[in-house]
Amino acid sequence: MLSKVPFAFLVLSLLALLLGASFGVLLSLQYLFPDFLKMFVTFNKLRPFHVSTVVGWIVLGATGGIYYYLTEVLNLTLFSKRLMRFHLIIFIGCALSIYLSYLLGKMGGREYFVFTPFISIPIIVGWFLFAINYFKTVVNQIQNWPVYIWMWATGILFMIYHLSEAHFWLIPYFRENFVRDITVQWKSYGSFVGSWNMLLYGTAIFLMSKIKSDETVARGKKVFFFYFLGLTNLMFGWAHHTYFIPSQPWVRYVAYAISMTEWVVLISMVMSWKKSLKNEVKDKHLLSYQFLLAMNFWVFFNLIFALLISIPTINFFTHGTHITVAHSMGTTIGINTSILLASLLFIANRTNSIIIEESYSMIKKGYWVFNTSLMIFLVCLLLAGVKKSVWLFFSDQKTSFGAMHESLHPLMLVFFVAGIGVFIGLLMISIPMLKVFVNRLKIKN
Repeated sequence: MLSKVPFAFLVLSLLALLLGASFGVLLSLQYLFPDFLKMFVTFNKLRPFHVSTVVGWIVLGATGGIYYYLTEVLNLTLFSKRLMRFHLIIFIGCALSIYLSYLLGKMGGREYFVFTPFISIPIIVGWFLFAINYFKTVVNQIQNWPVYIWMWATGILFMIYHLSEAHFWLIPYFRENFVRDITVQWKSYGSFVGSWNMLLYGTAIFLMSKIKSDETVARGKKVFFFYFLGLTNLMFGWAHHTYFIPSQPWVRYVAYAISMTEWVVLISMVMSWKKSLKNEVKDKHLLSYQFLLAMNFWVFFNLIFALLISIPTINFFTHGTHITVAHSMGTTIGINTSILLASLLFIANRTNSIIIEESYSMIKKGYWVFNTSLMIFLVCLLLAGVKKSVWLFFSDQKTSFGAMHESLHPLMLVFFVAGIGVFIGLLMISIPMLKVFVNRLKIKN
């Protein structure tokens, strides 16, 4: 019997995507006009809403997809539907608590976890429930695990550890030593992102194997090499983000090399898969196929970009500018969101292909609006970053910060319009999928 819970995760994930994009548009408008909504919410208070909601989109989309794939595509018997329901209820409760924490100004945490640290406890409990359900389901029912099963397993386990590690600053031993504190903080955040990358890259490989109907896509030497490279990057790749922390230079250089190599292997895998697909297979899963190709494009774009800004000399000039933001946005919106949209479109097409076929034209237009707007969006950030870096390091500083900031106004206006384009594109893509998933929730089992 098809459970409704995975679809509840997916509906919430799409709502988080659209809400997170809405917060992003408001942030860019507030950046342009600082007095906009200032009476109700300031920029620094609105930003956590955006960050937490976008992280929610990634976590909920990946989780709902994994639950669906285990039970409806791999046809496994889930260990406990009750645990899955508890998992959903806990995450809904945590989301509401996080928003309440922000509304009340209770922001005792850091970076990705600005909310009251106590809320992280049930979040970690939710991941523990997910881990129990996942391993109890796959261990006894799948022999000779394909790589995506390993990647999902690794992502879940490391998510638990690094969510915990991100709160080590609450322990005086870490908090009272600046170098130790900042090192663990950035290590945990980098590995936290690496953990969700495991979930997402595992999903991408799963989709490639199912679209092609060829399990060897998930069992070859190259794909397992990619898995171990990704695992190494999860554990050590964070180090190239900490150039300003006293440490041995070779640690940063090895981490930098690992993180770049991972993307190169992923591009190679996707290109080999693309060449091997027959036209009729592409047509059957055309939308998911196109979003996987979009993911590949954004991986390539971010690879070139990351190679440059990870060079220590260049990093010195770019760190803390809009260029760093562009790198983060390109990865989160371009790569991660493209993978999840490919995944949700695959599920929506299997659930109700009629609605997706009827909406094909709108989704396809949304695809181009989204990707074109995102390119303009990122280019504006890059140009703004270059301009700020030139002001910081190569000007005589006669121009005040306020004047420099004012000179960025035309670029930021284009950035704002592009952000609206990204939101409209996501809306055009998401509405048909929401219709499919909501309709499925209405059906009585």
